[in-house]
Amino acid sequence: MSTSLHLRSAAPRAALLSFSFILLATPGASQQAGGPIARYSMDAGTMSGMAAMAGGGGMGGAMSMMMGGGNQPIHELVLRLGSTQAASGSPAAEHYMPAGARLGASVPLVTPKVTPSDEPALPGEKPKGRLLIYWGCGATAGPNQPVVIDFAKVARGQFPPGLYMTGAAIPQEWQVRFTNSKTYGEWPNGQTRKTLSGNSSLIGDHRIAGNYSPEIKFALNQDFMPPITGRASPAAGGATQLSWNAVPNATGYYAWVFAAKQGGDMVWWASSASQAFGGPVWDWLSPGAVRKLIGDKIVMPPSQTSCTVPSQVVQSGGEMLMGSLYAYGPEANFAYPPRPADPKIAWKPEWIARVRYRSNTMWMLNGPDMGSMMSQGSDDSADASGDNPTPKKKKCKGGLGGMLAGAMGAGC
Repeated sequence: MSTSLHLRSAAPRAALLSFSFILLATPGASQQAGGPIARYSMDAGTMSGMAAMAGGGGMGGAMSMMMGGGNQPIHELVLRLGSTQAASGSPAAEHYMPAGARLGASVPLVTPKVTPSDEPALPGEKPKGRLLIYWGCGATAGPNQPVVIDFAKVARGQFPPGLYMTGAAIPQEWQVRFTNSKTYGEWPNGQTRKTLSGNSSLIGDHRIAGNYSPEIKFALNQDFMPPITGRASPAAGGATQLSWNAVPNATGYYAWVFAAKQGGDMVWWASSASQAFGGPVWDWLSPGAVRKLIGDKIVMPPSQTSCTVPSQVVQSGGEMLMGSLYAYGPEANFAYPPRPADPKIAWKPEWIARVRYRSNTMWMLNGPDMGSMMSQGSDDSADASGDNPTPKKKKCKGGLGGMLAGAMGAGC
């Protein structure tokens, strides 16, 4: 990730900053509190299959895992520090890691620089193709499916309302962003090319120190989640059966399938029982948010380990479909000073910190075993930790917006 500013496609939630302390309160509590000076978000992920490609696992290693998640996962961390204070000098902050993380003593939390885009203007060619939207587990698609989005109409501002999921569906999720912080730092960034390996561990003491926030300290006893392994098999009537292992400590699951055909048509299916695509479900989610989404039938419960992709999805998308699975995990919260047990005592924390976990995989459904066609060399499967540069591919914007941009020739 470069140090230029990256904004996610989720709706801005800067207004929640002043109420972030409420998120740590028990429902119905009357305790008065003040907003923290610093907020720290640490998102820990386990990636396998094609999902590992983005994390530096290498093409050979990823392709050998395409048909079911494989046994060589890698790990990812997304670190964000937001403060209400200005820096004393140039912004600088570090996250000091336990030795088991294999990232050295620390990683820098770099403040992005807002720079104008140097990309050329988009050509005036009329976009072509359609996006066919399906949802829900079952052998056949439900009523009023698919929703068809014509890219040419989208370019003219015509878009089906209520299709794309926004952060409003889970308002209890606070975020640390450049846009809702006076001073902000993040990792990964362009200042260091350190990467985690499948052997990295988060267990132990963590310390965040900088010149624009109070020192943050906490200890973790929860490590990265185990990998999730997705499988696909033909089902009766042309449907496809998805199945996966039960991941320990998982709070819920979400699956989606995507296909692109010649001529510009794309097919997108999600396991949710309603038209809820992208956005928050592609991010880390707290257990509380997952419980709400399970109640809304957007996320599958932790007891569910299979889902049928309707036959119409396979018929519309062809045999080469890409599948993705998310297993959401636990969350750890820290604050200083700790919240008083007596709700009548006012509480004004200097800082709050949150650590969220997830596991995800991507693979080709009903596709050829490309892994057997490639040798998995030691260069691809070796420990990726250290300062060795990893070629970076320009990252697509998340969610439907990024897909539409690519389909309409905007690139990503």
